[in-house]
Formats: sequence, structure tokens, C-alpha cells
Amino acid sequence: MKILVCITHVPDTTTKIKFTPDNKQLDKAGVQFVIGPYDDYALSRAIDLKNELNATVTILNVGTSETEPTIRKALALGADDAIRIDAEPTDSYFVAQQIAAVAKQNNYDLILMGRESIDFNGGVVHGIVGEMLGIPALSPIMKLDIEGRVAKMAREIEGGKEYLEAELPLVLGCQEPIAEWKIPNMRGIMSARTKPLQVLPPFAEDVLTETDRFELPPPRKECKFIDPENVEELVDLLQNEAKVL
Repeated sequence: MKILVCITHVPDTTTKIKFTPDNKQLDKAGVQFVIGPYDDYALSRAIDLKNELNATVTILNVGTSETEPTIRKALALGADDAIRIDAEPTDSYFVAQQIAAVAKQNNYDLILMGRESIDFNGGVVHGIVGEMLGIPALSPIMKLDIEGRVAKMAREIEGGKEYLEAELPLVLGCQEPIAEWKIPNMRGIMSARTKPLQVLPPFAEDVLTETDRFELPPPRKECKFIDPENVEELVDLLQNEAKVL
């Protein structure tokens, strides 16, 4: 079985976001980047499946050379090799094009990724990839087992869970608790340095969107604490300040 895990290179969740002077891009100065947290879940389940099914796991990232430390971390967790598409990931359609092109050349049985990246939170790449490949795409998957050529899954729906079965190949967007995050050990870190990392030029450059500008949300207003016995003050604030009554 061949598994492809698509990872994003995103700012750490504790990053204080700021933009370039023209508000067109994220200001990356001083920002710590990590594997997308949902991608981390997908990667962890792929490593478990590798051990259960004697599968191979390939990492795929669309990004410039600055993403290679993130890719090496994914290799340190147990992936076999990696592919980097040497391009700035401009939008979801562009990224999906690159993933689909790699998948068509290598016939993966399973393509895993996070349900969304945590920088743009689009959550549409897996669906576009599935459409481009003509295979089912499902998300958000929170449980995954493979029996023969059948994937047995659970995914989150409003108010509950849905249990599904589908034949491979599949594209899946993953989330917790599909697997426990893994921490690379010293042996993994050392071996990751010599694992194959293939760099390819972009397969197509169709960009369907253009960023007009980014802007930060307005700062949060100061919280007011009211004595729970002081109902009059609460009603007054809701009526005259919050204007919700």
C-alpha cells in the first residue's frame, strides 16, 4: 500500500500575526513554522498504518526551500521519503493541482491531509483533489481503519458521528482523534537527514484568486465584571452599551 500525506507549513499557533507594509502578505520575520496541526494527525495515522500494513508513506509539500525543515520533521516521525513542489502555495486550487499531478504519476492508494490548514482555513483542497482524480474525498475523518481494500471510517457531522465504508483509493481530510501526535526520537531525527527529498517544479500555474489585502480584526474590548447580585447594572449595560436588549 502506498500512502501520500500532504502537509502544510504554517505559523505556530502562538504566533503574533502581522503583515507586510502593503498588507498583501504575512510578515514572516521572526515567525516559527510548524506542520499544520490537522496534517500532523493525518501523518500520525499514516505512520500507524505503515506499521500495521507494511505500507510506504510519502510526504508532499507545496512550498519553497524554507519549508524543508518542516518536511524533515515529518520524515523524522517515520515517513519514507518526501516530495517538495518548488512553488509558493498561492491558493487552494493551485495546491490541489500539484497534489493531483503527483498522485496521477504514482498511483497512491490513500491520500491523507488535514481537514484544513490553520493559516487560511479553507478546508477545500481534499475535495478538489478528489474531483481532479475522479475518486471519493471525505472529511473530516476522525477514525480510520483499513481492511483489505476497504476503508472503515467515522467522520464528524452536526450533532454526532457518521460511520462509512469505501473502497480505496480515497482522499481523506483528517482531524483528532484519528491518531495521537507523535514526537520524533533521536534515531528518527538522524535518519531523516538522509531520507530522499525530491524537489519538482510546479506542474501548472493556474491561480484563480488574488489577495486584495489582509487586515487584523479589531482589538477586543475590555471586559467588565459585574456583581452577580447587581441585576440593574447588568440590564443597564445590555440596554445602553451593548444594545442587545
